[in-house]
Amino acid sequence: MSPQIGFPFFLLLTVLVLIGVAWSGFARRRPLHFTLVAAALASLAMAIVFAKRLGGLYDLESAGWITPFHLGLAKFTTACYLLPLLTGIATLRRPRAIVWHRRSAFLVLGLTLLSTATGAWMLLASTRLP
Repeated sequence: MSPQIGFPFFLLLTVLVLIGVAWSGFARRRPLHFTLVAAALASLAMAIVFAKRLGGLYDLESAGWITPFHLGLAKFTTACYLLPLLTGIATLRRPRAIVWHRRSAFLVLGLTLLSTATGAWMLLASTRLP
């Protein structure tokens, strides 16, 4: 699969699965929630693989300051995926931890959307390599 197809496919799939993760969490459907979390992480990993391949087709430095900003934000966002994972595990032991789990989950969703927007900006501002 080409990076031009693979990246948007897995990025969209990640966002759709994350919506399912949020829904199943609010609906308290734990088995489905756990399955969707695993699917979202797998889809995110594939999106990252294809993003790196797609980035090789562009002169990303030509986009200017948005490139290091996006790359730093994307790495930070990926690391932040540990927050809802860890707080989710804490929720299994201490149900009151759900407040922090929800907050961290929404933080990661927001960061994911921001990373998507800055990534699109970076590609649009970059020069395509021959």
